[in-house]
Amino acid sequence: MVPRAEFDSYYGRPVIKPPSWAAPDIAGYFFLGGLAGAGSALAAGAQLTGRTGTATALKVSSLAAVSLSAAALIHDLGRPGRFANMLRVFKPTSPMSMGSWLLSAYGPAAGAAAACAVTGRLPRAGTTATCAAGLLGPAVATYTGVLASDTAVPAWHGAHRELPYLFAASATAAASGMALVLAPTRETPPARYAAALAALAEAAVTEAVERRLGLVAETWREGRAGTLLKTSRALTAAGAAAAALLGDRRGAALASGLALLAGSACTRFGVFAAGVASAKDPKYTVVPQREGRTATS
Repeated sequence: MVPRAEFDSYYGRPVIKPPSWAAPDIAGYFFLGGLAGAGSALAAGAQLTGRTGTATALKVSSLAAVSLSAAALIHDLGRPGRFANMLRVFKPTSPMSMGSWLLSAYGPAAGAAAACAVTGRLPRAGTTATCAAGLLGPAVATYTGVLASDTAVPAWHGAHRELPYLFAASATAAASGMALVLAPTRETPPARYAAALAALAEAAVTEAVERRLGLVAETWREGRAGTLLKTSRALTAAGAAAAALLGDRRGAALASGLALLAGSACTRFGVFAAGVASAKDPKYTVVPQREGRTATS
């Protein structure tokens, strides 16, 4: 009997090209966009329920986050004109095209909402802008998950069903943390509840991702990505627990909010690192494809 040949790629080279994106730019873009989008959704809810301090704080933080997010994306693109060029095409089947148009619509709405809240002028226009940003916010928070999973990177594409939900949970945790840091303590109970739900959802979705990925889940558990994602789970769980139990105290609210923000950032950077690791090792591309062919034959 001839032993089954072990897989190896040509000179051990990757089968697909690893992402050329810089981690600080694109992982930071993922995190800041999620913070902005979820923050606008929470700001709209806070305004509708009379929590004006929370609403104003989240509007300003969302504007700052989306501005930094756009700056990170443009820095990775190399020239501002490249972002403008993406608006020359409207292609519903392209996450990049839809994301560019989404940011172009969301940014002015978030800016107008923040400006009206800070100055106190044009309250009706401010309410309209707040509602528009709140409606667009969930899409802004999650479309980057669709964008990443639309690539051939095994650790992202294999999780194409769960990744947008993971990004939504992570963004909600970050926005809740920002509310705990900036808003008056008496107005933070909804943010505390949102943080607890986000922590539970993130843990559940991460487990579902690892089950679905099979062999490729190694890239989520090991190396730099594994360290970041384990840190994220610890920070998010600790932040949510502290917010739920001690969030009515200013010091505890501040500490739990910072933990939630740091945990969300670790999630985005961890997912990014897992994608790079899975693209560099050829086995994560070929072995799942071989197993899929065997299962269908």
